[in-house]
Amino acid sequence: MTKAPSKPATSGKDAFRILDIKIVQPHSPRLSSDAEHDRRAAIFDLLDQNYFRMLASPGPYILFLGDSARHIHFDIRDAHEKPLAEFVLAMGPLRQIMRDYRLVCDSYYDAIRTKTPAQIQAIDMGRRALHDEATQILQARLSGKIEMDDLTARRLFSLVCVLKQV
Repeated sequence: MTKAPSKPATSGKDAFRILDIKIVQPHSPRLSSDAEHDRRAAIFDLLDQNYFRMLASPGPYILFLGDSARHIHFDIRDAHEKPLAEFVLAMGPLRQIMRDYRLVCDSYYDAIRTKTPAQIQAIDMGRRALHDEATQILQARLSGKIEMDDLTARRLFSLVCVLKQV
């Protein structure tokens, strides 16, 4: 009797996605309720829909993200938490965009309460433009290691912004 070939653990779109994200911040101060909400929302959005492919190893992946003053630490593991790769992403190329993005986001949230719809829309267009620019930089900085679609890069940038706001 021959044994039927086992079905691959992952197939199709599931092979190129992040299954879980774990934040590693051993010395992080306690987050405000707003910051904690933003973090949970950023993780939920990223996990909800993503295309993430590590060029050196098949997925799916569990992504451990750590934060230090000048870097984001990526620890990428397989679905069984076996280490696949670790590297750091220097924040220098994104730092100014992150500052501008936070200022525009703050203006946007203030505008929602007091400005006209046309003014809110103008601010939101600026926010989207900065988000798009950061997406392109993030994809370029991870090129050669990680392949991801624009939506995943946008959502990863949002999560990095949340990590860097504390």
